[in-house]
Amino acid sequence: MSGPMQNVAPVINQAHRGGTLRLAFLSAVVSLVVSFAAAAAPIPLYNVYRAEDGFTNAGISMAVVAYAIGTIAALLVLGRLSNHLGRRLTAITSLSMLLLACLLLLNVHDIHTLLAGRLLVGVGTGLASCSLTSYIVDAAPSRPEWLASVASSQGPMLGLTVGAIASGALVQFGPWPRDLIYLVCVGFLLLSAALIAISPETATPTPGAWRSLLPRVSVPARVRHLLPVAAAVFLATWASAGFYQAFVPALVEDQLHTSSPLILGAVFAAYMTLSVLGAPIGSRFTSAVAQRVGMITFLAGMIGLSTAIAASTLVLFIIATIVAGAGQGIAISAATHGLLHGSTPAERAPIFSAIYLICYGGAAFPSLISGQPSNAFSLPQIALGYSGLALVATLFTVLGARNMHTDTTGNSTCDSLNAAGSPTRRAVS
Repeated sequence: MSGPMQNVAPVINQAHRGGTLRLAFLSAVVSLVVSFAAAAAPIPLYNVYRAEDGFTNAGISMAVVAYAIGTIAALLVLGRLSNHLGRRLTAITSLSMLLLACLLLLNVHDIHTLLAGRLLVGVGTGLASCSLTSYIVDAAPSRPEWLASVASSQGPMLGLTVGAIASGALVQFGPWPRDLIYLVCVGFLLLSAALIAISPETATPTPGAWRSLLPRVSVPARVRHLLPVAAAVFLATWASAGFYQAFVPALVEDQLHTSSPLILGAVFAAYMTLSVLGAPIGSRFTSAVAQRVGMITFLAGMIGLSTAIAASTLVLFIIATIVAGAGQGIAISAATHGLLHGSTPAERAPIFSAIYLICYGGAAFPSLISGQPSNAFSLPQIALGYSGLALVATLFTVLGARNMHTDTTGNSTCDSLNAAGSPTRRAVS
């Protein structure tokens, strides 16, 4: 009897460990989606703020910048904190910051309150970007191989989609249109914190938390050569996301002649939804091919966007938005997969810090630049400028995208797309 019983315990322990890791994975994914849903909540309200409180396009653009600055600051200072304090504590801290931000945004009647609230949202999502994405990759199943990179890179896009749609519907049809969406976000943030609290820790806390606050962003040397093209992908696609937040509310009302908050939320969600659905499509190709295909598709969508704005055609605008979103999803997931290639748990938080630092830089700086002359240039002209940025990034990606290979000794080398053979991918687990 002793022999069989000795074999039972490891099986039970392994099953229990698998179950707890699944709980951690699902909790982290839900929390990441909820975090970015809270970040998207104000977008359908921007036209309400413009109409009722006199906010300008430049002021709304500065709100996007404030959000991005808060995120960048969190990434630089707090990006490695989860390696030292654990994923759970830092994740719950990020959710708490977002909850406080939602409470602050309940009382937006001047631009300073909006900027302060968006800054705090940025800090919360910046910390969530590092801790929750690392938590996802730590706890993700090894199969399918693409699940970790897709969940971590597209969770924010799904959250932005859900947040924009829910906010648009509640602003248009619900009671307390300026407040209800924030109260709903508070409820889901509390639920997310509870899920994280009952989930297992996946990172062993280590000393050095205070030293980790010194700004430092690092990418492992074995994938550093992939960073320039990945940066081009992140910069251009997230710049367009900043454009949608800062200028599309005014575009939808002024150029496309509708003031419906639900339609505004749906337009923003259309861009993000296909980003999520496009990601698994990219997993069918090598990283370099997926980045090329994604960016070419993204460029086609941005050109269609400028055409739709010039023609004042809402249907074409939505179609172009869907195309651009699908291309973005393919390209971003492929670039993220490449940078996560063979990563260890300790490397993941710094890698995600670098990824999101580039992403939010792409959202912030074009919005800052375009927000200043927004009264001097028309919205169609500003949209054309973002299409020009997409063109430059696409050309750079088409010419420079490369694949990771693993040779027979286990060392990673970089070959061009046209080199013989197919890349051997490791599971990100």
